[in-house]
Order: sequence, then structure tokens, then C-alpha cells
Amino acid sequence: MKTETEWNQDILKITMKIHQEFPELSKYIEEMPEEFGDKVTEDENLKALKEYYDSLRDLGGEYSKTHTSMKKDNGKSKAS
Repeated sequence: MKTETEWNQDILKITMKIHQEFPELSKYIEEMPEEFGDKVTEDENLKALKEYYDSLRDLGGEYSKTHTSMKKDNGKSKAS
């Protein structure tokens, strides 16, 4: 199982990736509940970090399925 530091690094990486690739999702990241750090045991805290990471991954993954092609199309010029 990953350590708290490893989960925090992964969370930071995926958050930065979402902010860079899909800045319109930033408002949703800010609204996501962060329920870790105040857990009673280390295992509970690690579980909460993993769940938060998974929710970020799902947010970016689902959004990219429908919006990546739109971003690519926006950069291309169409012949008239």
C-alpha cells in the first residue's frame, strides 16, 4: 500500500494535470470534499487519500473522454 506522502504526491500530480488540461474543471476540484488528515487511524487516512485520488482520476478521465477531441479540433483551422 502507498504511503501518505506517495498519495499526496499523486494527488498533486493529477490535480496539476487537470488544471493544465481542463482548467474548466478547477471549480469542481475546489468543491470536492477532502476528508483526510482528521481520521483516527493511519489506515483510515490512507483510505481517504486513495478515495480522493480516485475521485480526481474519475473526474478527469470521464471528462477527457468527451472533451479531448473537442480541444484538438479547436486548434485546427478549417478550409473554407
